[in-house]
Amino acid sequence: MDDELWSTIGDPTRRRMLDLLLADGRGTATSLSEQLPVTRQAIAKHLAVLERVGLVHPTVAGREKLYRVDKAQLGLAVVQLAQVSHDWDSRLQRIRRIAERIQRDGGTRDAPSPSTDSDEGAR
Repeated sequence: MDDELWSTIGDPTRRRMLDLLLADGRGTATSLSEQLPVTRQAIAKHLAVLERVGLVHPTVAGREKLYRVDKAQLGLAVVQLAQVSHDWDSRLQRIRRIAERIQRDGGTRDAPSPSTDSDEGAR
């Protein structure tokens, strides 16, 4: 998953906007600002970010843009997030096994030896 998409969906306001757009089927900056504790201008900036990564697409509706979620792009993001989740689950399982092994072995795994290179240089 690219960094821009991560950054975009990492923002809680943008995630909430996506939720609202999905629930309502569509929305404008004005309608979203009525449901969120941010200004219409801030909503417009968030919508521009969502549009840049392809998560929403606007159509002109009078003087405003009407935004809809691109479900195909959102689906790709969900698949990518699921893969990241799986990868992290695997990493965390390996870390858990290492920690359990260290605890079982008495916490002495890879302990430095009493004699180090700096000690030998001082002799």
